[in-house]
Amino acid sequence: MEKKIADAIQSYFTTQYQLTVPEAQLALQETKKEFEGDVTFVLFPFLKPTVKKPEDLGNELGNYLKANVPGVASFNIVKGFLNIVFAGNYWNQLLTDYYTNGIPKPVQGKGKKVMVEYSSPNTNKPLHLGHLRNNFLGYSISEILKACGYDVVKANLVNDRGIHICKSMIAYQQKGNGETPQSAGLKGDHLVGKYYVLFDAAYRKEIKVLMEQGKTEDEAKKKAPIMQAAQDMLLRWELGDPETIKLWKTMNGWVYEGFNETYKTIGVDFDKMYYESDTYLLGKTTVEEGLAAGVFFKKEDGSVWIDLTAEGLDQKLVLRGDGTSVYITQDMGTADLKYKEFHMDRSIYVVGNEQDYHFVVLKHILKKLGRPYADGIYHLSYGMVDLPSGRMKSREGTVVDADDLVKEMIDTAEARTRELGKIEDFSGEEAKTLYRQLGLGAIKYFLLKVDPKKSMLFNPEESVEFQGNTGPFIQYTHARISAILRKATQLNALPSVADLKADYTLQESERNVLALLKDFPVKTEEAAETYSPALIANYVYSLAKEFNRMYNELPIIGNNTATEQAYRLILCILVKRTIREAMLFVGIEVPEKM
Repeated sequence: MEKKIADAIQSYFTTQYQLTVPEAQLALQETKKEFEGDVTFVLFPFLKPTVKKPEDLGNELGNYLKANVPGVASFNIVKGFLNIVFAGNYWNQLLTDYYTNGIPKPVQGKGKKVMVEYSSPNTNKPLHLGHLRNNFLGYSISEILKACGYDVVKANLVNDRGIHICKSMIAYQQKGNGETPQSAGLKGDHLVGKYYVLFDAAYRKEIKVLMEQGKTEDEAKKKAPIMQAAQDMLLRWELGDPETIKLWKTMNGWVYEGFNETYKTIGVDFDKMYYESDTYLLGKTTVEEGLAAGVFFKKEDGSVWIDLTAEGLDQKLVLRGDGTSVYITQDMGTADLKYKEFHMDRSIYVVGNEQDYHFVVLKHILKKLGRPYADGIYHLSYGMVDLPSGRMKSREGTVVDADDLVKEMIDTAEARTRELGKIEDFSGEEAKTLYRQLGLGAIKYFLLKVDPKKSMLFNPEESVEFQGNTGPFIQYTHARISAILRKATQLNALPSVADLKADYTLQESERNVLALLKDFPVKTEEAAETYSPALIANYVYSLAKEFNRMYNELPIIGNNTATEQAYRLILCILVKRTIREAMLFVGIEVPEKM
């Protein structure tokens, strides 16, 4: 309907005023609740070129739409806004179409390939709260893009080498005494993370001692024996020393087992794994290519740079004077490798906003190198997550561990559910599944309902509430609808298309629910275009809230006519399907009963 109205508005301005209207100005808005209407057209941009007052232009255009667009019943004008009212049979037919054929699916991504790189953990510590936001964002965007027809590759680049990895290794070598995950009773990633914290504690002590001996802080940091040992270990690793490589493989193996367990628990997966140990040397040939092409230049110390001052940036190091890589070096090489393997139209990097500058530079470099995929690079930058207790630091052991947080959320969901006392007929396994769904639903929804670009405060207690803008509220709404439909099944009252009557006029709350169902493909497309799962999360909350309003205002089974019951049960079916689909976009399962 909106497309027909937009096309008619374009035709009106072309024939009446010889105006070609940009597509952006043809956009229709949802009419505000306080006014009568279904969609609104903004008249202000057209008052000057048509030399018309708002009321006059609105009446002209409104009458034109009534005469030329079947389904436009009436209109009204509020200042510079033309509010358009759809005919009752439009909503009736729309509901019939949705029940018969399903709600249309977005298709803007058909024939296009996208890689979404997310998670990107370091193998010196377990995943923490910040990683959860990263993983949930990456997974959700992947699922939304798939729903819009894109061919999606989920990728994970694991940071498995470097000085930070050697810190855990040297601490384990000095203090581990052969400890293993089995002997310690710890997940492998937790065990390795323990030694990362031990390294930092020992490093701080050594710095303090050296400063007491008269060293400056910078001197002490460089001369601290444990740091020098870690640097020596990194050099041995790069030279392929067998003993060092063996320890590296052993400890990384422990970490991967731990990561995989966490990924399975939180419900994320990957199609392609990349490892920094395999890719960190790739960009060196790119640097040689850039030097030959005049894109890069070499300084007297042999280091290689790119000058981006013309782009409003600065000079950026791409290779050290001793020939060793920096992050941008390996990112150039990895970008080439990804494109060679997958030829994607767009490459999305889900990385925190502290790396904003890095990705601006990477894109500029690849464009200057003439890479065909450069314009397709997109940094999905997201803000940091804090808790009411403040910021987190991995090396000091003050992070909120992802495994611990997820367990806490599941335990809290169990406690809240038991308080409500509605699980008497659940088996032990059913109850366990429900607590997991509620706990994970609470944390995923809370982290994803906020626009990715914004930093946020995660409040575990608030997230698991069964009222308000929370995952459990939406899950409860799905369970409520499931219960209604189970009752309808028992009464043999599930509707068919034959139960629908052409002259039925939907009540306001029914129409409001249907209008939101109509928005689902639009919101999905918008979320895919802006890479914002928050649009889906807040959409499904609005749908659940509007359904509950209808549920409270109108009888669904009994105390109504057969036709009213049929229409309301059809709305139940459509809302249930949509809630389930939308929640899966954000990685959340919805229970059939609660």
